[in-house]
Amino acid sequence: MSRDTGTTPIGDYGLLSDCHSAALVNSRGSIDWWCLPRFDSPSVFGRLLDPAAGHWLLTTTEEPAVARDYLHDSLVLRTVLHTATGTVRITDALALQPGTRGHGIGYQVPHALLRMVDGVDGEVLMRTEVAPRMEYGLTAPQWLRDDADWLARAGPVRLRLTSDRPLHAAGGDLTGQFPVRTGERISFRLVYDPPYRDSPPIGPAVPEAIRETTDAWRSWSALHRDYKGLYEPQVRRSALVLQGLTYQRTGAVIAAATTSLPEQPGADLNWDYRFAWLRDISLTLQALWVAACPHEAKRFFTWLAGARGGLIGEPLQIVYGVTGERDLTERALGHLGGYRSSRPVRVGNDAWRQRQLDVLGEVLLAADLLRDQVGDFDEPVRDLLVALADQAAEVWRKPDSGMWEARDRTRHYTSSKVMCWVAVDRAVALADRLGAGARADRWAHTRDAIRAEVLRRSWSRRSRAFAGAFDSDQLDASVLLLPLVGFLPADDPRMIATIDAVRERLAEGPLLRRWVGDTAGFTLCSFWLVECLALAGRIDEARDLFDRLLAYGNDLGLYAEQIDPAGGQQLGNAVQAFSHVGLINAAWRLTQAAAENPSCTPG
Repeated sequence: MSRDTGTTPIGDYGLLSDCHSAALVNSRGSIDWWCLPRFDSPSVFGRLLDPAAGHWLLTTTEEPAVARDYLHDSLVLRTVLHTATGTVRITDALALQPGTRGHGIGYQVPHALLRMVDGVDGEVLMRTEVAPRMEYGLTAPQWLRDDADWLARAGPVRLRLTSDRPLHAAGGDLTGQFPVRTGERISFRLVYDPPYRDSPPIGPAVPEAIRETTDAWRSWSALHRDYKGLYEPQVRRSALVLQGLTYQRTGAVIAAATTSLPEQPGADLNWDYRFAWLRDISLTLQALWVAACPHEAKRFFTWLAGARGGLIGEPLQIVYGVTGERDLTERALGHLGGYRSSRPVRVGNDAWRQRQLDVLGEVLLAADLLRDQVGDFDEPVRDLLVALADQAAEVWRKPDSGMWEARDRTRHYTSSKVMCWVAVDRAVALADRLGAGARADRWAHTRDAIRAEVLRRSWSRRSRAFAGAFDSDQLDASVLLLPLVGFLPADDPRMIATIDAVRERLAEGPLLRRWVGDTAGFTLCSFWLVECLALAGRIDEARDLFDRLLAYGNDLGLYAEQIDPAGGQQLGNAVQAFSHVGLINAAWRLTQAAAENPSCTPG
């Protein structure tokens, strides 16, 4: 068994998705992360977090030169390996089936990992190691033959492997070595085969299954091609990523595909992001609206109303499981060493217990922006939106944990107050759609009170900028939201001063930290700065900053949560929805700015 110690850079991984689960594969052909059957299920391949936690390697025996990309408008990954003796092409995918009636792609999936090797030129000696370790690496399987297939069983998980080449079982692993010549094709399929139930049908041959998967992604992309702005290839790729992070059964969007990838290697800022934060979903829907992908909106509000249930008088929980689970209690997996010894490895996230007031505004902002796509709100959704606006009017004076989910103490965060302002402001705009429960006069009164309080208490004379919290002098990149949500124009003198102060004191190159002392540049905040500069009319600066940020994406155009300014390495959980939301929205702002200022059109 290979003893790769988990030193693959976070930015080296490509994303595979079937809209139920996600796998990460590095450029050396090792799948180091796959959770079954959902994004938040225990991993069967977890080498990302410990060298002994499972992987599937498929690569050349010689060190290859590597080039890879996605098949156009899909999340089907193609990797070309060049050696001294020849060239092969590996195609990887999580299988999708054509959309069923009334449902889009990914509603029903076979939970199958497809790998196909094509000989392009010469002869190349290949090797493979299939080493699943169930329940986050706790259990090695026993491999048994079942006619032509291999079955791996450990605890509650059973896997079925079909292979074109003979493999050998030993110690929980299947291994093999084989030549691939010009024109030859070798296929593998690894299927989640739930025990105690009849085995699922195998489905078409792997080449046909890959074609179906590619066609399914392209069919989704074909319905979402109305974006005609700047940076169209990057926007389209980011929209595909956001779709890949969507649990199609409910429409919930996870924050990222992984848990416990560190903000700082070797440190303990390691969190589980495989859940549906309302903030992230709302921002994702707004970005998909920009990218001309509006069809997911109605499902989100229906899902949220269902997840919230009948607890209309209770505070809004800020994060749920992908099917609406409320209890996400956090625990540490002590048997895992962590990515580059970054411990603890956590599953679950105790942020579900926090009060984060900005979420109220995020949901109502999305409802207002997407009103035409949603159409008439049904009664549960109307009741939900009224309750969120009323809650904002009632609790906006309270401290909270903020959008960065501080775990030390609560504060009066400026961004939280501004988003409460957004909640009541957008509720006023939606009042005619919210039925008899709408309280437009009360909401408008509260809106004016919040605005006055924010302008009075968040401005720091010492910092000459809006501070991150009331009566503070500490800068925080979250104040860049003020012009993005319409609280103040970007060219207001106070906002201009804030943009310049944030850039001067929190930026390192094109990367923007969230606060002084933050460990790395936060990708979303860096794209927020692009938006603010564009809105302020500083289009050349915005364009230059955006182009420099694009260079930090990996070869597949993917972003993790953060970027190390010193070496440009991606950090934190990957692939991160927030980061791709930021890219889409920044491209849209640049497109709008270019339309209004043709002499400054970005190239």
